[in-house]
Amino acid sequence: MTSGIWRRAPAATNVSVMKTLMTTLMTTTALVTACLAHAVAAAPFQAPPAVPPPPAASDGSHDFDFAAGAWKEHTWRLDKPLTGSTTWFEMDGYSVARKALDGRASIVEYEGEGPKGHLTLLAVRIYDPASHQWNLNFSTPERGALWPTPMVGQFHGGRGDFYSNDEIDGRTILVRFSAMALSPTTARTEQAYSADGGKTWETNWINAYTRIDEPALARLAATRPARSGPRDFDFDVGSSKVQIRRLTKPLSGSTSWVTYRGTLTVHELWSGRAQLVELVADGPAGRLEGLGIRLYNPGAHQWNLNWVSTGSGTFGPPTIGEFKQGRGEMFDSETFDGRTILVRNVFSDITKTSSKFEQAFSRDGGKTWEVNWIATATH
Repeated sequence: MTSGIWRRAPAATNVSVMKTLMTTLMTTTALVTACLAHAVAAAPFQAPPAVPPPPAASDGSHDFDFAAGAWKEHTWRLDKPLTGSTTWFEMDGYSVARKALDGRASIVEYEGEGPKGHLTLLAVRIYDPASHQWNLNFSTPERGALWPTPMVGQFHGGRGDFYSNDEIDGRTILVRFSAMALSPTTARTEQAYSADGGKTWETNWINAYTRIDEPALARLAATRPARSGPRDFDFDVGSSKVQIRRLTKPLSGSTSWVTYRGTLTVHELWSGRAQLVELVADGPAGRLEGLGIRLYNPGAHQWNLNWVSTGSGTFGPPTIGEFKQGRGEMFDSETFDGRTILVRNVFSDITKTSSKFEQAFSRDGGKTWEVNWIATATH
């Protein structure tokens, strides 16, 4: 366009204007640079603020010490969670909690009666020293095995929150278990579900605890229905001296063995349908400590043996099997040195005062077995 306000100026005029603009810009730049240099020279040097290191993870291995003992419980349960239901029903019961492995484990047995009948639960809480978190595992006598996914979490400011995944009506949800309002004589726990990734939570189970003494516990226990169970592990119940021989490097051709000595303590749970096992032994490589939970599956007529060492805090794969003619054999598949192997546990040579346990590995599908752990227990 060549008319109106867009009319082009003569070329000579353009060159003159450009020279004037360049001179002004250079003068301004020099002035700003000088001012900045003066300000920097006048201001004292200030180091950037130090970033504080993250707080060290606290030792939470005694977080559940408060739970040890007997408690009377009153329970509110929401009927049909995540359906919009507002119907609650109530239960009364009691629980008994015991510490194991110097507080790094807590085992709870619960018995309750409500409109939907009798309910029995087992909770096994294990502390993981590496993550400074607790793993909460659950089971019932009818299931005869631990739930596959433990709840994981920790305590902060007197409140513990623990999370896991579960499935309800065919869809995956988040589950939260919380312990709160803790005191020497009272406590409260809640369970909640979330179907939207934790944005909202619906509480569906509330427990109010009141500590009770031994006579009160005995009266409540007397109301528990009789329950028969297999007696396969009766030989092991109580305290025993144990001698352990361990192969130093399994599946490597090693023939070097080391010996440990210690104690094995077995508590009966659920009238013989479950046991709690504690092992403490000392040897050349230091102390061995571990905890086992044995659960009988009434549907499969098999035992489900779960084991955890204090260094891991997480149960390994269970060995599963049964007793025949006084000999118990349990099997599972595990990963060892990066490869999948078979594991076999054998209980044998059982008498009124002693028994023998062996663990063996196989890397050829069970064609051959290498024994790597031999334990002899004497009451």
